[in-house]
Amino acid sequence: MRPLEGLNVLDFCWVAAGPMTTSYLVEYGATVVRIESKLRPEVLRNAPPYGSPGTGPNRSGYHANYNAGKYGFGLNMAHPKAMDLIRERFVPWADLITENFTPGTMEKWGLGYEALSAIKSDIVLFSTSMLGRGGPYSRQPGFGAVLSSLSGMTALTGWPDRAPTNPYGAYTDFIVPRFAIPTILAALDYRRRTGRGQHLDMSQLEAALHFIAPVMLDYTLNGHEAQRVGNRHPAAAPHGVYPCQGDDRWCTIACLSDAHWQALCQALGQPAWMQDTRWSTLRGRKAHEAELDAQLCAWTHTQEAEAVMQRLQQAGVPAGIVHTNQGMLEDPQLCHRGHVVYLDHPGVGRHPVQRSEFRLSQATPEHRWAAPLIGQHTVQVCQDILGMAEAEITALMTAGVLEDSTPLVGDSL
Repeated sequence: MRPLEGLNVLDFCWVAAGPMTTSYLVEYGATVVRIESKLRPEVLRNAPPYGSPGTGPNRSGYHANYNAGKYGFGLNMAHPKAMDLIRERFVPWADLITENFTPGTMEKWGLGYEALSAIKSDIVLFSTSMLGRGGPYSRQPGFGAVLSSLSGMTALTGWPDRAPTNPYGAYTDFIVPRFAIPTILAALDYRRRTGRGQHLDMSQLEAALHFIAPVMLDYTLNGHEAQRVGNRHPAAAPHGVYPCQGDDRWCTIACLSDAHWQALCQALGQPAWMQDTRWSTLRGRKAHEAELDAQLCAWTHTQEAEAVMQRLQQAGVPAGIVHTNQGMLEDPQLCHRGHVVYLDHPGVGRHPVQRSEFRLSQATPEHRWAAPLIGQHTVQVCQDILGMAEAEITALMTAGVLEDSTPLVGDSL
């Protein structure tokens, strides 16, 4: 069973948040046609890592991870006839249209919600942008690193004696799809029950603020402005990432209660330094945390990371190794659940693709093919989905409206 079989999605999304969102849809059966152009390849197509020698918009493993199973349709959006194709052929076919442009872009093309719903009254349009639509800054362009700063996350990340730093990557882009998918499914269910479409306007900034709710509440209620504390935690000690045997090997340890601390003491065999009465309570451990961390580091440094994790977990102490990329791909738990599958891509080679994080008891997720080259499925979509005649397709190709998968200069496959 593929629960989203029959759902037709016209996808204008690019970079990370949008493609990640539509990747969930295609994994569970939706038909997703991704609109792109060689004249302006989407940003993620030129992002490393590259799966084969050289660079180019058809070689990005980053892009390939989020776009498996989608149809790649090459369309020159600057050509007037492109809009006719969208309005006359794609909109009547689509149930859902997705986009994550700066607000106003779809309207500039004549593809705003009012124009789309005039063509198909029950269309659902999902729009996600940095700050949402409306307001003094809604048209501000940017990426996830900007939103990490605007949300306050950057100010909290790092060490107290150093400059703030962004969380890894476009962090907010990894948050948004988890809000977007249930929102989209709710709109599609509403459409099914009522026959009415709607425009979903998601602010990526507002979605991100959910993840710093505790520090926002602390400031609102107590006037306390949270500061950078590295790996420490106000209600836990020890709480950090500790060096282990080997090159750049680490293990996290978190004692969130006195019971955790006592279990840690027992797991280490009650060494003399752990019997210090200063550390018998959380208050005492926090007051002498630097010395506590130094003693713990001296022990972990002599141990293998996996051994530390297993020993402490068996004692009931929260602990986990810091994986390398290789370690993550070989992790026995992730392998057991089949979280990563491997696909063959002409520009990337054999590469990993992450599956959705959940498993449905009566449905199986599936990646039917690797991420498309730009324009890889243009002719196929025109024929099989839009029902266009060969002569019409050829004329649009000749006029420069449609683009096929002929490699770009410097991107030969």
